[in-house]
Amino acid sequence: MAENAERAPELFTTDDSAMTHAMEGGHTEQAEPLAAFGLEAFQWVSVAMLVFVAILVWKGVPKLISGGLDGKIAEIKAQLDEAKALRAEAEALRDDYAAKIAGAEKDAAAMLDHARAEAEAIVKKAEADTKAVIARREKMAKDKIAAAERAAIEELRAKVADVAAVAARGLIARKHDAGADKALVDDVISTI
Repeated sequence: MAENAERAPELFTTDDSAMTHAMEGGHTEQAEPLAAFGLEAFQWVSVAMLVFVAILVWKGVPKLISGGLDGKIAEIKAQLDEAKALRAEAEALRDDYAAKIAGAEKDAAAMLDHARAEAEAIVKKAEADTKAVIARREKMAKDKIAAAERAAIEELRAKVADVAAVAARGLIARKHDAGADKALVDDVISTI
């Protein structure tokens, strides 16, 4: 290394005549790339990369990267777990609502059947009530007619009796005198 340090000024100096000749268009041998400490340029790049990687490892960058990745992985895992929980909750809600809809449809069908049965019962009751009202009114009409007939017959009998009495009185007055009345009364008394 000490030897390379002594040669360092030589390594970085160039031959002016070779450069001048190359610039003038003359063909000379290719100049070799400059090398420091006995390393070529590609070797310096490799050394620089190794030093850079060593510094990154020394500062803990891989731990930071893996920690960040682990954090992202944990966050994604938590989001996936939350999504699974939300999906399970949504499926439970869907099943619950499907059951409620099925129950509501069953209840609606039962209510419809009940309403039909009640309507039929109401119609039957109305028919029976109508028949009963008609029968009752018919009976009342017959009773009124019978009562009117009886009243008419009684009135007619009364009038006939009055007319017969008047006629009988007139007849008796014309055909019977006081002597005939006495004989008639004696006949009636003797039969008793």
